[in-house]
Amino acid sequence: MTWTDFAAMRPLLSQACGDTLYMVGWSTLIAVVGGLPLGILLVLTDRGGLLQNVAANKVIGQVVNIARSMPFIILMVALMGFTRWVTGTTIGREAAVVPLAIGAIPFFARLVETAVREVDGGLVEAVQAMGGSTWTIVRKVLVPESLPSLISSTTTTVVALIGYSAMAGTVGAGGLGDIAIRYGYQRFETQLMWITVAILAVVISMIQFAGDYAARSLHRRGGRSGPAPKLRLLKAKQPAAAEVSRAA
Repeated sequence: MTWTDFAAMRPLLSQACGDTLYMVGWSTLIAVVGGLPLGILLVLTDRGGLLQNVAANKVIGQVVNIARSMPFIILMVALMGFTRWVTGTTIGREAAVVPLAIGAIPFFARLVETAVREVDGGLVEAVQAMGGSTWTIVRKVLVPESLPSLISSTTTTVVALIGYSAMAGTVGAGGLGDIAIRYGYQRFETQLMWITVAILAVVISMIQFAGDYAARSLHRRGGRSGPAPKLRLLKAKQPAAAEVSRAA
């Protein structure tokens, strides 16, 4: 491939990058909106959880496991009817968002479950002792305290979705995967295929760096992600304990 050929392909590569970012951006948003409450629910309904319900937990967990175990290319084909019902088509970047999001929701939910389980149980017990409701515990303790891990989980999900979007490009979804297959592989433009691989590597590196930086920043700042919340909660309990002593 000459420089002239590459210059002629630049608009196509720019459009492909835009399509990839569009697919990954929307599917990530949907995955976070759907996976965050699902992952928290897996923790709350587990044994010893605030909403303990072993039967519901097993059903939800099994559904998540089945969805996670399905290869993305098979999931994409299996959801074609649903994709057509939602978007009116099975080709293009809008249609690709549907299987990408559905495939990412259980993946992100398991990452959320792991992150939330790392929260110190003493904080939860302290809020319960002060009369906090389940919603209060989720909003004031579980989510804020696991935020650095949640950011890392989101970064991992975005990186995985970039790989999925490249796979979706092989069946007409557009994006960099489509360019690599149609021009790089089918037309034997090996150099162009490696250019798309390099672009994907750069995008993934930038996203990973941004996600790691955000997570580290939250850890360093402490605040709601460090020991300070625990101290505040313990201090809040002391007046109540003193009042009980005086009453006795």
